[in-house]
Amino acid sequence: MKYKQSGMTLTSFLMVLAVVGFALYVGMKLFPMYQEFYAVKSAMKSLATESTGDMDPARATESLFKRLDMNYSESVKRDNVKFERIDAGWRMNVNYEVRRKLIGNLDIVGNFSNSQDLTSGSGN
Repeated sequence: MKYKQSGMTLTSFLMVLAVVGFALYVGMKLFPMYQEFYAVKSAMKSLATESTGDMDPARATESLFKRLDMNYSESVKRDNVKFERIDAGWRMNVNYEVRRKLIGNLDIVGNFSNSQDLTSGSGN
């Protein structure tokens, strides 16, 4: 009786290893971008819980960047923070882009946007 050998060849194992390695490499580039985005969201939410409806946008911006400095967030610049007047206070909008080198002339680009109402009793 003849038995047929089954399993992966060395070539197919190396191909699977290359695909998994590339996916891990891309994940290592993406993870810090999203970690920073959630730090920005958290800073905005904590600012909203402390804020009253009459907080000045300049003071709110300073307070936001103090929180972002503690989280080592470097992608958000002052130009990325905009305010618009709403009924009970202000709405803070943060829109920014993060670009990381991938391979050669290929980049990974993330566009992030979040808004938070700064009103008395906000924090939603």
